[in-house]
Amino acid sequence: MSHIYIMHVKKAIFPVGGLGTRFLPATKSMPKEMLPIVDKPLIQYAVEEAANAGVEQFIFVTSRGKSAIENHFDHSYELENNLLTKGKRKTLASAQEMLKIPGSYAYVRQQEPAGLGHAIWCARHLIQNEPFAVILADDLIFGQSTTKEMIKNYSSGNMVAVMEVDKQKVPSYGIVKVDNNNKDLMQISEMVEKPSIENAPSNLAIVGRYILDHKVFDILEKQERGSSQEIQLTDAISSQLGKVPCLGYRIQNERFDCGSKIGFLQANISFALNRKDLSSEINNWLKTLTR
Repeated sequence: MSHIYIMHVKKAIFPVGGLGTRFLPATKSMPKEMLPIVDKPLIQYAVEEAANAGVEQFIFVTSRGKSAIENHFDHSYELENNLLTKGKRKTLASAQEMLKIPGSYAYVRQQEPAGLGHAIWCARHLIQNEPFAVILADDLIFGQSTTKEMIKNYSSGNMVAVMEVDKQKVPSYGIVKVDNNNKDLMQISEMVEKPSIENAPSNLAIVGRYILDHKVFDILEKQERGSSQEIQLTDAISSQLGKVPCLGYRIQNERFDCGSKIGFLQANISFALNRKDLSSEINNWLKTLTR
């Protein structure tokens, strides 16, 4: 895959305003993005992936009841002092690893749950005239390379991460039609939000990684509500096809839909199996279940 080093993408938006109803009652008082995969919340994996890609400003589009996310990326002096006093320097380091220089994190409120497109539009003033990344914490992708590879291959226009999904799951996704399905970087010619199985142009689904041109804000500003009576990002990108380049990047690593209970459980087991301190015991336990 050829790498194009033209555009520097330094800002990323994290839409974290959702209510997390599929994980009630766990998410009644805790943001779904704070649900842990082993010992780290989903949102931290997303921020780490962005940081690994060279992102310098992290913009969270939040809603009421999401203050735990802000607290997670800030000092906890009582906790830090307690760990320091007890000499638990390794644990202290893990608690502080997401602290960045002041001003790196910004928070914007989405005042109504009006869809992904609306959430991104809420952060328009912090982006201005730059290309930017969008990362959905629910879509957990193994490793930290996806956003980095997308930025490396980005030159202009819009780019979305795609993967093949089971035909029966097509109505749950934005689906694309591409001109060169055998490649990892594909030209997108059509894009449909949550089509029926019969009307879907393919089974190539958009998953939660985007690199977008700032002009998408002009579209979102005037866009009418679409599927689920929400302002859909897919519709905004689709309206630019033919005028603005749009590429699909085929993700290289395993992806877990942590917005679903089964995906969340699979992620926890898979990530635990990849940990040196846990893999042996987890493996042994799994063997007892299959006897």
